This record gives sequence, C-alpha cells and structure tokens, in this order.
Amino acid sequence: MVKICCIGAGYVGGPTMAVIALKCPSIEVAVVDISVARITAWNSDQLPIYEPGLDEVVKQCRGKNLFFSTNVEKHVSEADIIFVSVNTPTKTRGLGAGKAADLTYWESAARMIADVSKSDKIVVEKSTVPVKTAEAIEKILTHNSKGINYQILSNPEFLAEGTAIEDLFSPDRVLIGGRETPDGQRAIKALKDVYAHWVPEDRIICTNLWSAELSKLAANAFLAQRISSVNAMSALCEATGADVSQVSHAIGKDTRIGPKFLNSSVGFGGSCFQKDILNLVYICECNSLTEVANYWKQVIKVNDYQKSRFVNRVVSSMFNTVSGKKIAILGFAFKKDTGDTRETPAIDVCNGLLGDKAWLSIYDPQVTEDQIQRDLAMKKFDWDHPVHLQPMSPTSVKQVTVVWDAYEATKNAHGLCILTEWDEFKSLDFQRIFDNMQKPAFVFDGRNVVNADKLREIGFIVYSIGKPLDPWLKDMPAMA
Repeated sequence: MVKICCIGAGYVGGPTMAVIALKCPSIEVAVVDISVARITAWNSDQLPIYEPGLDEVVKQCRGKNLFFSTNVEKHVSEADIIFVSVNTPTKTRGLGAGKAADLTYWESAARMIADVSKSDKIVVEKSTVPVKTAEAIEKILTHNSKGINYQILSNPEFLAEGTAIEDLFSPDRVLIGGRETPDGQRAIKALKDVYAHWVPEDRIICTNLWSAELSKLAANAFLAQRISSVNAMSALCEATGADVSQVSHAIGKDTRIGPKFLNSSVGFGGSCFQKDILNLVYICECNSLTEVANYWKQVIKVNDYQKSRFVNRVVSSMFNTVSGKKIAILGFAFKKDTGDTRETPAIDVCNGLLGDKAWLSIYDPQVTEDQIQRDLAMKKFDWDHPVHLQPMSPTSVKQVTVVWDAYEATKNAHGLCILTEWDEFKSLDFQRIFDNMQKPAFVFDGRNVVNADKLREIGFIVYSIGKPLDPWLKDMPAMA
C-alpha cells in the first residue's frame, strides 16, 4: 500500500490530501502538523477552514484512509511520498526583506525528513516556493542522506479558494516538475500515477523542476495583472463617464482576452498574489533583470492605489471627514465563499478609515471577530507565520465593533462600504437599511454588487467602482 504524508494541515494540505484519499482508496494518506489545535479541528465536526464541499469529502474518508495527526515523525518515516505544504511568508528583515520568501519552515521540514527517514522518499513541494527552492532542499537532504535516495518534485497547487474542492476534482492541469534523470523520471511517474486515478492523462503536465516552480509564480502574476489592468481602467472610467462593466464585457468578448478575471473591484487579496509577485520581483532583481522587476512591481502599485483611492473617495464624499462617524463594512474576507482574510483589501480600507478616526461596524458571514481584530492590529507580513508564532491576541481596536448581521452593522451609520461580493448582500432590504441610517446615506460599493439605480431611487448617494459618478461625487476630489 502506497503511503502519502503531507506536512502542513492548512488551506492547501488539508483539502488536497482529502481529495487524494477520496479518489485513491488504496492509498493511505496522513496529514501532519505540529499545531495540536489545528489537528484537533480537522478531527472534529468543525473543520479549521471553510470550503464548500470539504466537509463531505473529509467525513467520507477520515479514519479509513485519511488521518490527521500531530505525530509528524512517525508518519514521515513511514511515507513513500511526502508533500510539504508549510508556510512560505515574505521575509520581514534581513536580505531581501519585504520581497524574498522566508524558507525557515521549509528548511526545518527538510532537516526533519532527513533525520527520521529510513527508506527512499519522494519529496513534493506543494507550497508556493521561489524558483530554485528544490535545489536548496535537495542539498539539505543529500548532505544528510545516510545512504537514502531522495527525489524532489515540484507539484504547485492552482486552487482558488471558495472552489478548491471543484478545482481538485476536475483541475485545468496538474503540473509535476522533476529532474531529467532516470530516478527523477521514475519519481514523476509515481506521482503521476496517484493523480491518474481521477485526472485525465492529457491534463497532467510534466516539466523540469524550474519550469514547474516558475509556472506557479507566473500564473498568479498574470491573474493579478489582469485585475490591476481592469482596476486601472476603472479609474479612467470614473474620470470620463464610461462604465467599467460595459468596457470589461466588450473586451472580454475578444476570445484572445476572454471574460474571466475582468471584474473591477476595490483590489485583489488572498495569500498568494502579492506574495508571489514580490517573489518574482526579487528573483528578477537577483538576476539583474531590473526592467522586468519594475514591470511586475506596477501590478502591486496599482492594487495599492485602488485601495487608497477607495478610502479617499469615502472620506471626500462625506464632507472630507469621517471622524467620529459610524461606517458599516459589509464583507471582510478577500472574496466570497471563503473565511480567508489573508491580504484582503478590507484590511487596508478599514485601516485607512480608522486613520481618519471613523468608527467601524463590520459584518462578514464567515469571519470571526477575533480574526478581524487580529488582522487590523497585525504588521504587514505577520499573517503568514503559523498562529502560535503570531503576536498573541493583539490589542483590539476600540473603534471597531464586529456584528452578526448587515442590518445591525448599518444602523445609524453615515455610510456603508461593500468590500466582499457575498451573494447575500445583493438581496438585502435596502429600504430598511436606508430608513435606519443617518442622512445623507452613502453606499460605497467596492465590488459592484448592488443595483445603483434602485438604491438612488430609495435615496442613497451611491459610489460604484468604475461607474459614471453620482452628481454628488462629481464635485468632490477623487484623490486627496
């Protein structure tokens, strides 16, 4: 029986291994993590992450051929294939600070594998890692090999949160990179055989190690670039009276461009886009490719500009001050159908409004108060370290209350900002909301989810990103 072990029970490791266990009943899959709380949650009815369809998959396999354990060394030493899915945060100090990936957790995982292994292993990079990580891992393992043969593969994940289970059931592609040696090719085949249980062979792409590692960074950079491109257009649309939805629709009809990822918004978030682009920038700089590095940096600059533009729009519309005013924030996750708040644009928007002394009332159907308070108090890259290494419960921001429904959030508010495109926000009773708000009542739609004309009929002053401006807003400066 083939045994698989995955180090790291997070957003990638948990769902990926659950689906492998479901699709390969003959393979024993163990997910290990040093966090007792996290493993306890995976073994309970309340899983540590929210992902549509994940519950059913885990419950079908758990205890049969899928196990969650804190006994890391036992499962690693018994496994034939080891997936490493640990955090790779951006460095906050030292060489490459603010751009380079911090491989501390990766290195300690590799050293532990070398310590406990008694048989040959295939080690698979599952976390997003910078190009040439495999080479570093290979060196650690071979210098500590005690005669054991290790093969390193890169198998980057291309999951989108909110649709991770669907993405795993029918992926666009599975990418496996390995060495172009006989042993390397055998290792690639072993992993390919696992995926071939349910993925058509023509969707399993085999490459060399570096191509696989770079493909992941490149895919995220291209996606983020599309969002920044349409967001840059949204600013121009507002200035000229064009409608960004109409522009997106028109250009999306060009089959070379296609319609996906052309929704204008308050900005992109999530655990990978910014981190992967910063990584790409760092690799370019290390290889003296300054022009290429500068090109990709602009994608992040436009994203930051979009967030600050939104905050400035809110403040300038409301008589240039939000000091002491209650503002409702609907949605805190970085996108709908996930409770994930990593790098969510809501953090920068909320902090921008708090900096102007606003009082915030926040509602998100999937994000806890503890998480929101932690995010608003945390330093820039701290979120990407394991929870037990993050600053202990930060001082909660007293100007922030977290509530459990949209009507409570908007009661007596001067304005409301929609920052996540949860479906439920489309069907709110806006007349009821309007009646309970201070007047003039403002809606700032950062996701273009509401029908602005209907809201204007009710009496709201509405700002929708990239749409022709409400007469009220035309007189106000867009950027302070």
